[in-house]
Amino acid sequence: MTTARVPGLPLGEAQAAADEAAVPNYMAELSIFQVLLNHPQLARAVNDLLATMLWHGTLDARLRELVIMRIGWLTACDYEWSQHWRVASRLGVTADDLIGVRDWQRYDGFGPTERAVLAATDDVVRDGAISTESWAACKRELQSDRTVLIELVTAISAWRMIASILQSLKVPLEEDVASWPPDGQSPQ
Repeated sequence: MTTARVPGLPLGEAQAAADEAAVPNYMAELSIFQVLLNHPQLARAVNDLLATMLWHGTLDARLRELVIMRIGWLTACDYEWSQHWRVASRLGVTADDLIGVRDWQRYDGFGPTERAVLAATDDVVRDGAISTESWAACKRELQSDRTVLIELVTAISAWRMIASILQSLKVPLEEDVASWPPDGQSPQ
């Protein structure tokens, strides 16, 4: 079990900090928020950004989860991969598709939309920005919908940031969460 570089607040303290910061109380059960709630204003800002995309987003939830899973894989972020395996599965994303993000270029279960979004994700993780070629593909596949395109860029950027926070602070998985589902395989 990993020990966080900044200790997470005990559950009761995290819940009190969440209440004070207007972060939903159930978020205080997550290791990431137990750590972030050491800085309540920042925890609220992070929660608000992610919640906007998770609960009120215009980007297709399946595409968003494929993006998050790809970031988790590319950055070797066990917490992001493991937590979003659960989220994506609950949303009906198949295990084959989730595993497919590991090597999406060779996985035949993805069509042009998934490929465009995953290429854009790779660009941001590798280069910090979406390439001209990937942008053109995303624009085509997402019907030039400005709101969706902005949200795609924000989702890729936000969850890339979350992976960096998780790894830099060494935030551990919750005790009841299995590492690297479904097979325990992590990036080499």
